[in-house]
Amino acid sequence: MTEGEGASVRGDSWERARSVLAVAGLPPGALARVRPLSGGTYNTVEELVLADGSRYVLKIPPAPATPGLRYERRLLVSEAAFCAGAAEAGVPAPRAVSLGDDGVHLLMTACPGAPWTEAAPADGERTGLRRELGRQVARLHRVTGPGFGYPSGALGPLVADWRTAFTAMTDAVLADARRYGARLPRPVDEVAGAVRAAGAALDGVTVPALVHFDLWPGNILVDRSATGEARIGGLVDGERMFWGDPLADFVSLALLDDIGKDEAFLAGYREAGGRAGFDAEARVRLALYRAYLYLIMIVETVPRAPGGDHERWVRDAVGPELEAALDEMAELC
Repeated sequence: MTEGEGASVRGDSWERARSVLAVAGLPPGALARVRPLSGGTYNTVEELVLADGSRYVLKIPPAPATPGLRYERRLLVSEAAFCAGAAEAGVPAPRAVSLGDDGVHLLMTACPGAPWTEAAPADGERTGLRRELGRQVARLHRVTGPGFGYPSGALGPLVADWRTAFTAMTDAVLADARRYGARLPRPVDEVAGAVRAAGAALDGVTVPALVHFDLWPGNILVDRSATGEARIGGLVDGERMFWGDPLADFVSLALLDDIGKDEAFLAGYREAGGRAGFDAEARVRLALYRAYLYLIMIVETVPRAPGGDHERWVRDAVGPELEAALDEMAELC
């Protein structure tokens, strides 16, 4: 990028940030800094700092013609719903300040801390943090919605039963797999058949709870700013939230692993009233949710085109986990 091009990009970013601040009722002239934030794979994310030191996070979706998965339309509408739910639950998370029409932007407050992956909690801190995280997730799961599915409406309106909603969710990502020619470890029709054969396990879920569905360590902030003691500073990037089964959150919380091994998290979750049983029906549901997340992770590599190393990791690490989830469904059903 030439110096002139760089100045143009900077100017466009500042002009956009000032416009969003004005829409939000904040003084655009107080903008002191705009800084791009890394880590996101879909939206453009920037930190806005005002002259008084207050910090905000601005998200802008990609252009409408940008290739993506079906559920990703109007993601920021879902993230605004997550922010509202987290506020209702009293859980540290961004608070939505301004949502543009049809999700053309989302301005949020910034949370303190650094991603767990960067903060690198010491062994002595990890148990306490995971227990605190368990309590916070249990509080999130007490927030309920008006129906099941994505609040964005990307896959249609909310519905009255969880099996119908989850079937639409899996059908959409499998349709994306066909459209993009994604390399799944098993044929698409075989995966679809396995998911449908296990669908009866979903019928016991009758309350649409707030599910973040992307609580891997990179979206959990660890903050030491107040007392030096490590605390959860915020749960961020709630753009993939849906109203559904709380058990679904356990997949990203133990990505490519087994939440049953996380005794500290489960202890905190149960302390705050969360129900975390692992009977045969729950295991089928967990296998379904693992399959759904791992399908997303595999299929999205086609439109994202992240490069060889990541694509190899997805193939070698995620593909076998998808197969294991499908095998577990077959064994239990």
